[in-house]
Amino acid sequence: MNPAIEARHLLRYHRYGALSTLSKKLTGFPFGSITPYLTDQDGSLIILISALAEHTKNIHHDPRVSLITHNQSNPEIQMQGRVTVVGTAHRLDCPQPLLTRYLRYFPEAANLILLDFDFYRIQPVAIRHIGGIGKIHWIKIEDYFAASLAIPAEDEKHLLQHINTTQKDALHNIMLQYYGIQSNDIELISFDCDGLDIKCHEKLFRMNLDSALNNPKQLEKLNALNFLTPPS
Repeated sequence: MNPAIEARHLLRYHRYGALSTLSKKLTGFPFGSITPYLTDQDGSLIILISALAEHTKNIHHDPRVSLITHNQSNPEIQMQGRVTVVGTAHRLDCPQPLLTRYLRYFPEAANLILLDFDFYRIQPVAIRHIGGIGKIHWIKIEDYFAASLAIPAEDEKHLLQHINTTQKDALHNIMLQYYGIQSNDIELISFDCDGLDIKCHEKLFRMNLDSALNNPKQLEKLNALNFLTPPS
């Protein structure tokens, strides 16, 4: 598989990583913290962080950051896939579509919005992907962003409603075939060029496609799509 696609798949599969910022208090030293993140449609990372957090103060002082996540399914640590996003972090206004999408992934964050938490976007400037021993790549940014879909939030909302209403059987088949789960509590909560995110019993399941989604209309025939086997 193309390393750029592998990197996007890994980032989209996971929901948290180690965020490193440049310390304001300890000048020049890196400061690491565990941070939930959401991969946006284009592959940039969205984080929700408190104004009181050390990493937020660091970002205001110097926006250069990196975030690493890794696949823990392989017990051999050196064989675990991992990806590091190096970029700049900038505060976002909180448009309703972003808040709605974020809360589909992290419903527990609803109370944080009422406090001193704000959204920041990490815009990648460099991507480092390691797929195991001998599979090490610096990924060109233009390759990383190549397949992104530009989907208006309102269009995404209507399409999700349509699929969850008319294609319940297809969603059930996907969960049964790939995860061995049989349940009526299944909902498609989001999609992107690389695949689908399905919620079942309050748990998220990632389904990556074997080829990039070129048109959201393809989702209207879920049974015709080919998915990759999820990591064990």
